[in-house]
Amino acid sequence: MRSLTILCTAILSTLAAAQTGRQQVIAREFMPWDFHIHGNKQGPHARRSDDYLNDYSLRGRSVDPSKLGVDNVKQFSGYLDNNATDKHLFYWFFESRNDPKNDPVILWLSGGPGVDSITRVFSNMGPGRFTMDGKLGPNPTAWNSNASIIFLDQPVNTGFSYSESQTVSTIAAGKDVYALLTLFFEQHPEYRKQHFHITGASYAGHWVPGFAYEILSHPHRNINLKSISIGNGLTDPKTQFKAMQPMACGGGEVDAVLSPALCDKMKEDSKRCQTMIERCYETTQKKACRDATLFCEGKLLGTVKTNKWSIYDLRHRKGDPSNHPEGKYVQKFLKNSDVLATLGVERFHAYRPSSTEVMRAFVGAGDKMLPYQKFIPEILKKIPIMVYAGDKDYICNWLGVRDWTEQLEWSGKEEYNRVGLKAWKLRGKEVGKMKNAGNLSFVRVYDAGHSVPNDQPEAALDMMNSYLKWVQEERK
Repeated sequence: MRSLTILCTAILSTLAAAQTGRQQVIAREFMPWDFHIHGNKQGPHARRSDDYLNDYSLRGRSVDPSKLGVDNVKQFSGYLDNNATDKHLFYWFFESRNDPKNDPVILWLSGGPGVDSITRVFSNMGPGRFTMDGKLGPNPTAWNSNASIIFLDQPVNTGFSYSESQTVSTIAAGKDVYALLTLFFEQHPEYRKQHFHITGASYAGHWVPGFAYEILSHPHRNINLKSISIGNGLTDPKTQFKAMQPMACGGGEVDAVLSPALCDKMKEDSKRCQTMIERCYETTQKKACRDATLFCEGKLLGTVKTNKWSIYDLRHRKGDPSNHPEGKYVQKFLKNSDVLATLGVERFHAYRPSSTEVMRAFVGAGDKMLPYQKFIPEILKKIPIMVYAGDKDYICNWLGVRDWTEQLEWSGKEEYNRVGLKAWKLRGKEVGKMKNAGNLSFVRVYDAGHSVPNDQPEAALDMMNSYLKWVQEERK
């Protein structure tokens, strides 16, 4: 009798899950979308070699700016769907405030893995900002001042994106992003001829080169990729984890946050960490890479956190109040039913600004410690790359970012390493240092932690505008 009860319960659970799935499909079909384009019906740009796009479709709508108050520019929102694998990626597009017919288009990618990008709509680089008393309006330091921007919640189960399954590697995520961009530019040809750039921060040190490599591997594409940039990103874990002990112990032009005894202990832990990451690099085995992640983060990040320092800004103690307490208004806004209806968000899916499940999936698959700098030399043959770092960050600190760019094996290595850092000034004040040789640029941003746009919004906007202008002139 007990076995029969268990069997009946299992059957009912399966039927309920199936019913939920049907309801979700119905919700997608009957939501009032302005367009719904299918991968097997798109134009000639990718059809010859990209048959896997047949499983994808893109749906979206025009967003009425007056209903949200974020910005006054043209906006689109929607989902990339892959019903074969149950993937649904949410995006929100903002047109340039300046000259959208000619200004470049940017794809913004947050890190994690598992941190949403939509929250950045309301950051110091996003189109909208909340004041300290909760008023929302256009942001004067928005990166869409001179460029159109796509904010994408990826991988699935991040932000408003969802799936019953998990994406567990940067390579797999790149295929979804390539599909989204291909269909987006097919649906919106008015942005297709403009220069296209990919940028992001933190784990985007994996995303950006991985996705760029995927895009450039398709000769018949409608994506006019002209450059990429990475901010405080994790790209070469072996080199970057080696720089953590010096950064914590006073070697990064920041006061030491650890005692001499702890610095000595961290030096020994760093040696073992290097050995473990090297094994990950050599074998690419899940276990080797997962073990390296758990040990290196546990020791080199854990020591700083245990001593009550923020791994995102060595000027601050762990647990200090956020520099941007208006974040509570962002969370409330993104859970408002009227906002969700305007954006076309499917309400059976809860908003997730950060997903530990996604993080665990990528760590478990070994993706986090893989060497994504391996894609950079091939990318540099075709397009420019800017790598920048706030100099008060610890987790992806400027020493490690500088070091991996100088150790990178590429055709311009000798010239790049010969060039010294020069002052970068904004309105007469030095705000950082920079260097460039060929297609590779490095920028150190003063007095910024893990998020340069949040800590130095005016400098970040000047940096991005100057870089995009340089690329525009170089790549006419």
